[in-house]
Amino acid sequence: MKKLLILTAIMLLGMRAHAQKHVYEDLLVLFVDEKYEKCIFKAEAYTQAEATKKDALPFFYVSMCLFEMSKQEKYAVDYPKAKRDAAKWAEKYRKKDKDKEFFGNYEDYWAELNTASFQDGENFLDDPKGVSKAKQIFDGMTGYFPENPGAWLMLAMSQYKSNMVKEGDISVKEFDKVLGAAGDIGTLPKDQKTLLKNALIRYADYLVSKGQRDRAKQYAALGKDHFMEEPDFKGMWEGLR
Repeated sequence: MKKLLILTAIMLLGMRAHAQKHVYEDLLVLFVDEKYEKCIFKAEAYTQAEATKKDALPFFYVSMCLFEMSKQEKYAVDYPKAKRDAAKWAEKYRKKDKDKEFFGNYEDYWAELNTASFQDGENFLDDPKGVSKAKQIFDGMTGYFPENPGAWLMLAMSQYKSNMVKEGDISVKEFDKVLGAAGDIGTLPKDQKTLLKNALIRYADYLVSKGQRDRAKQYAALGKDHFMEEPDFKGMWEGLR
């Protein structure tokens, strides 16, 4: 991922006409040198300065630094919520990069953040005392990556478990729209396919519990051509027959 960042920075430096005047090579150097706290300090200063507060990349660097710090025990005491904060800053970044000017340059990071986030989110969802945290995680995922269909369905599941039925129905409609825009499920990145598979299983089980077996089959069928080799999906599908 770091090599990708370096190449991206070089590309950005070579662009003369650019909506964002600053390319933040100073943040790049600090990140590559693993000086994460200093990088965060400088990046946050950019997010508050009048000349740079509308730029997207400083928010992105804070997110990346926090995520890397979440992997290292030495930061656990001072940054106990580093992983969740990384997602929050990613969401702030995306609000600044609405047109996805930079988003596509960092596919490896999104895949890694998605995987870590949805694993935590699923664990919390299975804990009666953790549902609200699961909802926060999946809400954040739809914030920084609204094109990720499985995140919307998992958000709906956390909302249904929180007795927020109306909100859950809205998230399912958003899932329908996003999945339709995504096209062929087979073209989705691995992390998104895994989340989508798990979300379809959970949603189908939820619909069955509500006596909506036909609707459960309808949604399960969305993944039938892609996930039948997975034992958990196959077991769910056979249970609907």
